[in-house]
Amino acid sequence: MQKLTVNEIYQSVQGESTWAGLPCVFVRLTFCDLRCTYCDTEYAFYEGNKMTLEEIEDKVRGFGCPLVEVTGGEPLLQPNCIPLLARLCEAGFTVLLETSGSHDIAPVDERVHRIMDVKTPSSGECARNLYANIDHLTERDEVKFVVGSREDYEWTREMMREHDLATKVRAVLLSPVFGKISPADIVAWMLEDKLPARFQLQMHKFIWEPRARGV
Repeated sequence: MQKLTVNEIYQSVQGESTWAGLPCVFVRLTFCDLRCTYCDTEYAFYEGNKMTLEEIEDKVRGFGCPLVEVTGGEPLLQPNCIPLLARLCEAGFTVLLETSGSHDIAPVDERVHRIMDVKTPSSGECARNLYANIDHLTERDEVKFVVGSREDYEWTREMMREHDLATKVRAVLLSPVFGKISPADIVAWMLEDKLPARFQLQMHKFIWEPRARGV
């Protein structure tokens, strides 16, 4: 019987990506092998309970919401994440996957919208980026850069140009490290460079207390 270690399942509004503002059910899986300097979900490193794929699907169905995101931690650390994603697609959900970009995204069901991080220098995990993933991205997918400094921004700009990301994916997202850098600075740099990307804030951190769980 296929099982996953699940940290939490809850309904909220999507706080990031082009799906921001929509009601969404979040399936947060346990475990992560990265330790980003700005991580806001350390509680998902180890906390969780075993659930079968059927139990997870039943819990998701109970919310009556068509949009579901599988996140973490790093969801692709658990091999059974792949069949869970396919199962949710088969059940008729619009499925999002949020992943760090350090694990192979190729096996993910083609119906899934992958929201993939590319780790910037200030994350401390830049060396863990699996750049081969870029070749697997499609117009259904989104790429996110979390920017904590001018160096991060310039690195992001060059990565976008080198890999022609704006033409490969649904959106390139630039998100500030919450509380570390002025959002206005990033927007000014983007406008100056005419960067073909979408600026975003983590909406949920403005609706609720920034460290709140289950929202």
